[in-house]
Amino acid sequence: MRRRIARALARPLVLAAAGAAIPLVNAVPAVADSVVIGGFPVDVSHSPWTVALSSRDRFGGTRAGQFCGGVAVSRTAVLTAAHCLGGDVVGAPPTRDLKIITGRTDLLSGGGKEIRVRAIWVNPRYDRATNAGDFAVLTLTEPLPRSAVIPMAGPGDPAYTPGTSAVVYGWGDTTGAAAYAHSLHAARVHVLSDAQCERAYPGSAEGTYKPGTMLCAGEARGGRDACQGDSGGPLVAKGRLIGLVSWGSGCGRAGSPGVYTRVSDVVRTLARAGGSRAPHQGDGEA
Repeated sequence: MRRRIARALARPLVLAAAGAAIPLVNAVPAVADSVVIGGFPVDVSHSPWTVALSSRDRFGGTRAGQFCGGVAVSRTAVLTAAHCLGGDVVGAPPTRDLKIITGRTDLLSGGGKEIRVRAIWVNPRYDRATNAGDFAVLTLTEPLPRSAVIPMAGPGDPAYTPGTSAVVYGWGDTTGAAAYAHSLHAARVHVLSDAQCERAYPGSAEGTYKPGTMLCAGEARGGRDACQGDSGGPLVAKGRLIGLVSWGSGCGRAGSPGVYTRVSDVVRTLARAGGSRAPHQGDGEA
């Protein structure tokens, strides 16, 4: 959803199931004119770890069933947003046709590969009220190529430094007015300081910024951002995964940057969880 549609909350950012209304909360039209808001087309070969979550049973075949994004962090593990896997999104129990689409730039093409999901692990500390801890792990039925995996930036990584240039990827709304892309887009944004993010989201109906589990990114004037349908997709800086699209207020609004799940918190949480649930960093098997 898009931010509060967690972009489903002060916008989680996921699409609604076929025939259902998109649950936008406090969302407004974006001040930008292209995907991922303010973005540009990109071939998936430049970001082979970016995948689409798909269920044709739930979302129809118009866009190959795409409803959220994800990112491969090991050959058999994909990270996405926890809110993308809620019962209101994928059903309870989850739809049996849940897949990831890898290596496909245009959702309407026959390129790439569709791989079924073998298991779902949702962060038990995910808080639907605040959107803190908004991540989940999908275990795949077959491995991805080693080249399709991106390393996660752990605690203390310089990629989290405010002002760092980053790129967000997705197949979501390109205008803030339900103009969903069928081809992968990217947008360049900058990591913002926790102080800026806390000023933008101090605690209201639009959401509360929690620096321990979140980071935000955007531009002071707005215009570049993730939007509905981009949830769970990657925010990348210095060649490492630093965030997952989570929530925000509107799309591309000045003063309302995108909020992302902080991947260093994901790394810590998975290390505590241990065992086969935790994907290894790099290109190893999960």
